[in-house]
Amino acid sequence: MRTEEFDYELPKELIAQYPVEPRDRARMMVLERGTGEIIHSSFSELPSFLDEGDLIVANDTRVIPARIWGRKGTGGKVEILLLRRRDGGEVWECLARKGRKIPPGTPLTFSSRLRGEVLEDLPEGKKLIRFFPSEDFLEVLKEVGHVPLPPYIRGGKDEDVDREAYQTVFARKEGAVAAPTAGLHFTPSLMERLKERGVKIVFLTLHTGWASFRPLRAERVEEHRLDEEYFEIPEETSEAIEETKRKGKKVIALGTTTTRALEEVASREGRVRATRGWTSLYIYPGYRFKAIDALITNFHLPRSSLLVLVAAFASRELIMRAYQEAVRRRYRFFSYGDGMLIL
Repeated sequence: MRTEEFDYELPKELIAQYPVEPRDRARMMVLERGTGEIIHSSFSELPSFLDEGDLIVANDTRVIPARIWGRKGTGGKVEILLLRRRDGGEVWECLARKGRKIPPGTPLTFSSRLRGEVLEDLPEGKKLIRFFPSEDFLEVLKEVGHVPLPPYIRGGKDEDVDREAYQTVFARKEGAVAAPTAGLHFTPSLMERLKERGVKIVFLTLHTGWASFRPLRAERVEEHRLDEEYFEIPEETSEAIEETKRKGKKVIALGTTTTRALEEVASREGRVRATRGWTSLYIYPGYRFKAIDALITNFHLPRSSLLVLVAAFASRELIMRAYQEAVRRRYRFFSYGDGMLIL
């Protein structure tokens, strides 16, 4: 398929700059794959679209303050975005603005408690950087780091509100550099009403990386590649999925990150067992889903791997028609925007 087939026109004013409050007041488009029917609702009404015995699987990763500003040994300013931790010590793959001007060996100072050194250049303009001190690194990072908002939200400039707004209410395990945004619509009240409906919620962890926001640059969709992301699926989640499928109920993935973790394991094992590891699974039309029966997701960027994944689940034609309808009805798009339930 041609990448241009996943492009669409989006007025700039429809890109959400702040979340709605309360979160579950966000609009929710309900898309029925079998009939193509579109229903317009809100996330506060999500329980009414699900059945007793259904299971929602959510991603409990927590976003770290991964954008930091500092100075080189020469005094020049530098902006660093942490991407992925390497094994052993605080060595991270990073992106750096004007990265060509910080060659290997360059010392970096971010605060009196946080320093770094560029170890080597990596492909695609990335850098390998070692940070000091390695003890309590994440705690020090909270003092100097900023919320790594994507550039379409206020040019990436975070505000105090984003410290909590760019986290799900169930975020627990630190390590993501981007939020699993479908989960941003959930509130404690919504979760309680789902429980009363007989819908169970369980969790896995996938530390969402920067690659989620990279546009498809290849001419053909199939030629795109994703970076690896770390995931963990606990025993409780594995058992809940197996029980749900045995009863003939729906397994609903809350977000594309959850989908990729579940499908990674199901693709390899034929069932979703408890495990941990790395996934670079890239899902595009033609993929046969094995783990999930429904999907809750946001409206994604044109020419993105996330849009391609959603199109694989519901068909390109149906998804592009739904996006046109969302634009026409002035839905809010991207991370802080509205979302959809695909059944």
